[in-house]
Amino acid sequence: MGARGSAAPGAFWRELAESLRNPEFWALSSWLDIIVRARKSRFGVLWLLAPSVVYVFGLGMFFRGLQPGGGSSGFFAYVALGAMVFRTLMSSVVGSASVFNGSQSFIMDGHMRLTDFLLQSLAKSFFDFCMYLPVVAAALVILGDVSLPGLLWAVLAIAVIYLNGLWISAVFSLAGARFSDFSQLLNNISIFLFLLTPIIWYPEMMPEGSLRAHLMRINPFYHFVEIFRAPILGEPVEVLSLWYVGIMTLVGLLVATFAYRRYARYVPLWI
Repeated sequence: MGARGSAAPGAFWRELAESLRNPEFWALSSWLDIIVRARKSRFGVLWLLAPSVVYVFGLGMFFRGLQPGGGSSGFFAYVALGAMVFRTLMSSVVGSASVFNGSQSFIMDGHMRLTDFLLQSLAKSFFDFCMYLPVVAAALVILGDVSLPGLLWAVLAIAVIYLNGLWISAVFSLAGARFSDFSQLLNNISIFLFLLTPIIWYPEMMPEGSLRAHLMRINPFYHFVEIFRAPILGEPVEVLSLWYVGIMTLVGLLVATFAYRRYARYVPLWI
């Protein structure tokens, strides 16, 4: 990929379309990475389910007892749906920050589009999402009362979430190429973001008008989780969350388009 091509106004979308038409590299390499991780473990693919089990039923069991009245069986579904969205997005965010540095030899060879590596990062995130599905299904069975229209809405919500994952990957991968410590910074703040997002606690627990409540509502992970989780649980989605996600999606895609056009040419120099 030459610098002249990256400077074109539609470089990001043109190269992204080409990558989608040729998934041989990013789809297969992501799958092989999953297979290699599974084969290194004695438990195979079952070991890949361990994080979701720990998040949902480990943390869920502990924090369920801290809820008023001891919590309900629906708390597992609440935690499962929230953790799945958070894990999916955070995997994309953290993975994209180091994707160019980790693919230096391929990029310097000059035969791969940078968008191939962005889609590789998103594909790995999607596999993490799939690893949550069995545990989420079990939690929903325990709940026993799932909104079928909410499940249809959730399909649209996850598409919007991955659309945001795309622009986040584009912007953060460029930042990660320029600043080698960027991925470590994201890893360090991921725990704070997890605790700031209502996954193992309910938003109603935050005192109205408090600093903690304001921090929760400016946290984008909160809104992404809500537009996915609330309909499945039969709850209304806040209008604020719809506006927040809609504006963030449009602005983010514009920022990604500009950033890629402006800085993609420098990636081989930065890494």
